[in-house]
Amino acid sequence: MNRWIDKVAIVTGASSGIGVAISKALVLHGVKVVGLARRLDKLQEIARELGKDKFYPIQCDISKEEDILRAFESVEKQLGGVDILINNAAVLSSALVIESDTEEYHKIIDTNLIAPAICSRETAKSLRKRNAYGHIININSITGQFAESVHVPISMFGASKCGLRALGIELRHEVIALNLNIKVTNITPGVVDTEMTRSLLKGNKISDLKALKDKDIADTVIYVLRTPETVEIPEITIIPHKEIIGLPKFDV
Repeated sequence: MNRWIDKVAIVTGASSGIGVAISKALVLHGVKVVGLARRLDKLQEIARELGKDKFYPIQCDISKEEDILRAFESVEKQLGGVDILINNAAVLSSALVIESDTEEYHKIIDTNLIAPAICSRETAKSLRKRNAYGHIININSITGQFAESVHVPISMFGASKCGLRALGIELRHEVIALNLNIKVTNITPGVVDTEMTRSLLKGNKISDLKALKDKDIADTVIYVLRTPETVEIPEITIIPHKEIIGLPKFDV
């Protein structure tokens, strides 16, 4: 991780769960972290915990392109650009596709797929401008790889995560074609014990599942970033030990 010391990482959805865990892990390894989220108060709490000049909070609704562009412009001015992008923010819904309105579709796709594309584009711009080495990491979901194994309604979430996986593949093709020194990795976890997952399970207990912890995802991010410059991990799938991929059928 030595080559990342004092480099700049943007983490989306940094105000809770996996985003907080990733931010803390990066700061621990000497990376300057810019946390993006809608809840500024939560980001400011994290900034106080992690320390000045280590975690930089920026209020940002990533479903709005103008917010993303404003955030990247601020990073460019204050810190000189971004070196690592963690596309972590996501929204999840238990609404039925066949009963939802179009606005619900847009809310999920805009956050889970369009925003990562915009953030990746702006990160690539920053890296190309400086001829710098970088890494784009998408925090995906098992539903993006094995959607048929999940037996609870998740609306457009699975479709968005399938798209995010395809986006990672496309980005890798493009950086190779343009001879850019940027790695692209999809991290695909199974069930993770987070606020978002608990909201999906409703009355069912997360303890009824073998679930990953947010720290497990953060550790995987560090593992991926530690790879030598000659090694790239395009995709890594992690599930709880001794667990069958997928969710059991819960009452919904």
